[in-house]
Amino acid sequence: MTLHFFVNEKPIELETAPDRRLLDILREDLYLTGVKEGCAEGECGACTVLLDDQAVHACLTLAAQLEGRRVTTIEGLAALGELDILQTCFVEEIAIQCGFCTTGMIMSAKALLLKNPNPTESEIRLALSGNLCRCSGYVQIVKAVQRAAKELEAKRTCGV
Repeated sequence: MTLHFFVNEKPIELETAPDRRLLDILREDLYLTGVKEGCAEGECGACTVLLDDQAVHACLTLAAQLEGRRVTTIEGLAALGELDILQTCFVEEIAIQCGFCTTGMIMSAKALLLKNPNPTESEIRLALSGNLCRCSGYVQIVKAVQRAAKELEAKRTCGV
């Protein structure tokens, strides 16, 4: 089948099998290797990307679901070479550790902040509950998301 969709705001036309995983399309065809394959079962969250601003597991999303839709990967968050506020906060709050889960965590947090710009700690933990981290107790990760939310709120308040 021929698909027409967007990845990181760029139009994509791709000939592929309808049952092919989004994860494989991103990594193998589009060379976007920020998305990671962990469990291949939708349990670990390492492959999380945004599909029309909703967090999804790329290992469970099929090509047939992509027609006309918008996919955002970790590579798409850095506008004009500048890191997204979430990326910056993850670095500065030392929420990265080994880094394998980081892209999925950031994408899940991004989806949360797009729909809820002022989440509580429990809302953050719930939004990240589909992402596993084997290196941390999630404290720094939650702090990074809280800080990003506060910084985004400050920008909105200042009209920046």
